[in-house]
This record gives sequence, C-alpha cells and structure tokens, in this order.
Amino acid sequence: MSKLQQLYEGKAKRVYATQNADEVIVSYKDDATALDGLKKGTISGKGAINNRMTNFFMQMLEKEGVPTHFVEELNDRETVVKKVSIVPLEVIIRNISAGSFAKRYGVEEGIVFAEPTIEFSYKNDDLHDPLINSYHALALNLATKEEIKRIKELAFKVNDVLKAYFLKLNVKLVDFKLEFGRLSDGTIVLADEISPDTCRFWDADTNEKLDKDRFRRDMGGVEDAYNEMMRRVFGE
Repeated sequence: MSKLQQLYEGKAKRVYATQNADEVIVSYKDDATALDGLKKGTISGKGAINNRMTNFFMQMLEKEGVPTHFVEELNDRETVVKKVSIVPLEVIIRNISAGSFAKRYGVEEGIVFAEPTIEFSYKNDDLHDPLINSYHALALNLATKEEIKRIKELAFKVNDVLKAYFLKLNVKLVDFKLEFGRLSDGTIVLADEISPDTCRFWDADTNEKLDKDRFRRDMGGVEDAYNEMMRRVFGE
C-alpha cells in the first residue's frame, strides 16, 4: 500500500489516497493546536505515540464489538484506514468534571459523575464547533435519528471498555472526544483517533495530568506526559 495524492490536511493529521478507493492512509503529525487554533506548537514524538495508541485502542474496541475504521498500521506514523465520510459531530463523553464543562457550569474540576455525560459539538471550524443537541443535529441534517442513537450507543460502549482498561493502568479517563464516520454502505464506524490529544488522562493517585492539557495550559512536561502514557499502555 502506497500513498498517492494528499486528500486533506488537518491540525494533527494528513490523509492520502491509495490504490484502493475504499481505503486511505492517515499520517500523524507532531503539530499541536489548542484554544480553537489560537495556540500552536509542536510536541516532539506525539505523532508516533498517537498513531500507535489509536491503533491499539481501535483493535481492542473491535474485539469488544465496536466497529472502527482501522485496517493496518504501516509504520510509526502511518496507518491504513477505511475511507469514511465523517459525521460532522464531535462526541464528548465525560466521567469527571474538567475543562470547558467545569468552566461552563461554574464547578470545580474533579467531580466524579454518578453517570457519564454525553454532548455534541457541531464540527465546524468557522463557527468554532458550537455545542448542539440531537434535535439541532436532526434539523441541520447532520445525522439521522437512527445514526444519532447508534453513535450514542457506541460512544458509551467505548467509555465502558476504555475506563475499565485505564483503571488497570492507574489512570482515570476523565473525558474524551470521539468522531464517527459512514462507510460507503452507510454503516457507522468509530473514526479519527484515541490518544492524549483527544482524551483527558489523570494519574489515579495524584491526579497529575497526562495529556494535552499540559500543552493547553502551559504546564510544561508535555512530552513527558505523552511518553508516560506510552509507557503505561505498552510498557515502553
């Protein structure tokens, strides 16, 4: 499998066509952005970490019955995935109050919820990804009622699997963002990535942040945090 023309470049990844019309190659970058793109930088080695970690979790979730776009890891930074049309909804699952949730509702970080919450953002850079509900998504024809129901089911399933897995690594899965895509036959599958870029990870004992928040908040030790998550997941 080889890369043909570049189809897309986002904040963290490039996507290339392949000889197979149903598959593309995703290449992970070290570029980092935060605060709606206002903060830009580089996190050395994060592309390789996010690629390997995402592929590991996608394969784990497939075994638990969550369909994903994963096909094959090519090297440290590149992976073959099924070509999907992304549903323009960012799906955020929260287990503990943090980040924009804490700020929006005026509560402290670290409140453990009795049940996980789910929220949607309209994936639109020009509008700064505003929060929307399922009725808005239907009104805007972003997804069908059946697709939204399926996305919610899969998102909570992902949470159940990953939360239990990370606890074994002494890590709290605070919250995370997911994206879903449609295959050519309309099947909804998990797409994008699962990594310290898209998840909040706290050490279960100290609540030390092991994710992109260290970059967002100028806390320092960003590469160390990503490498620590790599070590916990892969023993490296």
